[in-house]
Amino acid sequence: MSLPSLACAVVAMGALLAGCADGANSPMAKGPATARPTAIGTVLTDSKGMTLYTLKSDENGQSSCYDRCATSWPPLWAEPADRPTGNFSITMRKDGTRQWAYNGKPLYLWQRDKRPGDVTGHDYGDVWYVARP
Repeated sequence: MSLPSLACAVVAMGALLAGCADGANSPMAKGPATARPTAIGTVLTDSKGMTLYTLKSDENGQSSCYDRCATSWPPLWAEPADRPTGNFSITMRKDGTRQWAYNGKPLYLWQRDKRPGDVTGHDYGDVWYVARP
């Protein structure tokens, strides 16, 4: 490899690594969800790529989705060792379980989404919406 080619490769690698470093410091980098492009734009997804949703009636970081609601819209559970990071927080549910929230809004999955990237719950009943970064 010639010296000019090697210099270009080093500069390109430096730019790539700088971009990775910036991403590592973003609030999305180490949280329980990642951003994913879908047919309706970029949304938050769980570790399996399934779309996350918020419920319009959830207030003050508290979930209002229990029983049958939570069967259809399973909460994004937080494990005991999980800790808040960036824009992600953990809310305590009235049943004592822990649920992830983004910007204070509890996060849920939708039972009718079957594949990563599905967004079938968006605007459902005019109260469920995709979570957006």
